[in-house]
Amino acid sequence: MNKFFLSCFFAAFIGMTGSAQTFYDRASVQTIEIFFGFANWDAQMDALATTTEDYLVADSVRINGVVYDSVGVKYKGNSSYNANNNKNPIHIELNYIHGSADYQGYTDIKLSNGYNDPSMIREVLSYAILEQYMDCPKANFANVYINGTLRGVYSSAESIDDSFNGDHYYSTGGAFFKCNPVGGAGPGSTGSPDLKYLGTDSASYASSYEIKSLYGWKEYIGMMDTLNNNFTKIESVLDVDRALWMLAFNNVLVNLDSYSGAFRQNYYMYRDLNGRFVPTVWDLNMSFAGFPGGTGGGAYTATTLDPMSNSTSTIHPLIVKMLGDPMYKRMYMAHIRTMLQEIFISGAYLTTANSLRTTIDASVQSDPYKFYTYAQYQASLTTAVTGGGGPGGGSSIPGIQTLMTARATYFGTNANYILVAPTIPSINFSSATPTFGQTVTVTATCTNETTVFLGYRFSHPLKFTRVQMFDDGAHNDGAAGDHVYGVDVVMNGAMMEYYVYAENANAGLFSPQRAEHEFHTLMVTLPVATAGQVVINELMASNSTTAVDNYGESDDWIELYNTTSTPLSVAGLYLSDDPLYLNMWQIPAGTFIDANDYLIIWADDDTSQYGLHTNFKLGSNGETLVFSNGTAFFDDVTFGIQSTDVSYARCPDAGVFSFAPPTFAASNNCTASLNELDQPLAVSVYPVPTLDVVYVTSQEEQLTLTVVDLSGRQLYATKMSAGKIEIPSTAWMSGYYRILLTNEVSGKSTSIPMMKQ
Repeated sequence: MNKFFLSCFFAAFIGMTGSAQTFYDRASVQTIEIFFGFANWDAQMDALATTTEDYLVADSVRINGVVYDSVGVKYKGNSSYNANNNKNPIHIELNYIHGSADYQGYTDIKLSNGYNDPSMIREVLSYAILEQYMDCPKANFANVYINGTLRGVYSSAESIDDSFNGDHYYSTGGAFFKCNPVGGAGPGSTGSPDLKYLGTDSASYASSYEIKSLYGWKEYIGMMDTLNNNFTKIESVLDVDRALWMLAFNNVLVNLDSYSGAFRQNYYMYRDLNGRFVPTVWDLNMSFAGFPGGTGGGAYTATTLDPMSNSTSTIHPLIVKMLGDPMYKRMYMAHIRTMLQEIFISGAYLTTANSLRTTIDASVQSDPYKFYTYAQYQASLTTAVTGGGGPGGGSSIPGIQTLMTARATYFGTNANYILVAPTIPSINFSSATPTFGQTVTVTATCTNETTVFLGYRFSHPLKFTRVQMFDDGAHNDGAAGDHVYGVDVVMNGAMMEYYVYAENANAGLFSPQRAEHEFHTLMVTLPVATAGQVVINELMASNSTTAVDNYGESDDWIELYNTTSTPLSVAGLYLSDDPLYLNMWQIPAGTFIDANDYLIIWADDDTSQYGLHTNFKLGSNGETLVFSNGTAFFDDVTFGIQSTDVSYARCPDAGVFSFAPPTFAASNNCTASLNELDQPLAVSVYPVPTLDVVYVTSQEEQLTLTVVDLSGRQLYATKMSAGKIEIPSTAWMSGYYRILLTNEVSGKSTSIPMMKQ
């Protein structure tokens, strides 16, 4: 079983990410210029905004000097949009006409006008805080010009779309929902994305949630059913930790234009490879108590918003259920303590806030259509501002620093906040350098605890497995009752990501405190492959149907094969399509291949994607591919012109290269001739996608059938004859798989893609 892990880098909170050339660099203001070939563009956009909500096609859009022809542009927003505004929020779709158009990989640009934010930094500052605790969009600022005239400075937030899901949740084919009422929230709205269970008919939910995927209502409704009616199973269908971080963030920052507020909106839900819906926070321009709609539970005071707000609400089932569970409540309060102490009591947010203000100061001064005066902008950290773009033009927007200073003071006396949590002074291992397959005892020394858990996983896209640790003297934990807790774990990966959670009857604590978003790492010792032990076993230089990556793309791929009976690390070794430049692409840390197993690497020239993606593509007209340690060849192959969906493969595995039917992450098929590639096996697979079982029917005799995931791990194998068989896939994670079939007599084979919902 081959597995990999791509190391994560965590930036300091006060740092400005990236370089001046990156589109969402917080240290610079981008320049976006929109050009229409007509003068009445505003009237046309207003007409579309109030009718079809379609895009108006601009002649061109120029981003930091890069020009795009025929681009979709429209107004967006609900309360922030008004036909009388000179500065409305804007959505730009670069690939609206030209499907391949993007700027640094981004196709959709979403710009907020700051209509209810005298500080102009609420959205960007809020995302800068949130990114420390859960996956969220990048955000910064842009000066926007239309037909050569400055419209003002906007905040720009990354779109939550397939690309975002692929980057953060490692797939793009899952059920995906935008949780905003269709047509907008507020008085007269016919829906609310409150996560109430309304029965099995998707029509009951259609006005409250916008489905963004081709399927998913059944799974999404099932999650809501579990949340409301079978809560003990909630961790199987919802990423509970990210939901708790979302609720903690909303409460601490008084972000009430959210699930925690009156309209229960502005979040997305995506069903990941683990079959769990993951929440993503969206639309933070009215955080820090900038939202006038309240909590939905009557009058409240922003400075003293209780962490238990809406815990008995009839319209917030997620909050009610989470805070009604004693363990989840303790985890939620642990997240609140972490966020408040790290960001607000420390004053770290002010460092970032002042950096952002320095970045945009000149732009704010020059903004001809800003909703507040420059003097109000200057005072907005410490002074409440009335007027501007708020509802009725009379909203009072608190100063961010004044609000959060008062929030910190309030929490200092809040009964749930001041409860004393355990401490976790140390975490140790029976072996600091474990080998693959070794059983290791993990021990945690704690104080003031009653229960301790270990969360661990061996592959980054997988969910954490949480197991209880014991202080009974029977788990290699020392003496019973000595506050040292132990549990055994088998090291089945190249590294283990882990955290420890300890609690007592009142409060809990994570180590690291930002878990599960951050985690500790234990490296596993694996021998590094040497020349001859791992070979280039198969390649596909023109792939259209043989396989798709976790972004749903049919890219070129390379298969490496471990010829030995021992798991081997390939981390730090290199692949290159230039024999004179061996160091072209280095295999990431933690990558290994199990004994006599296969590893798939996508040759797509897209290292921005998560996983094993090279910085080069394979040439379908032929070239040389080299596997090396950076100085010496370990293996190489020179190939000529390639045919679409035909592999160039070693036959048998590790043997001599020849053209062959593709056998993605499986033993190579060396018996079928090339002319048989146009004579596929008489088999069919249905339903695709599938929810629980998949059926294979065949008119062939003596077939070998295997199912592998995208990393080549074999999940199922059997033999079949003419007729129909059932493959039980209920326990598999959501995602893409390949069904590999080979006729044992003729040698013909086929590889059929399938998707598990």
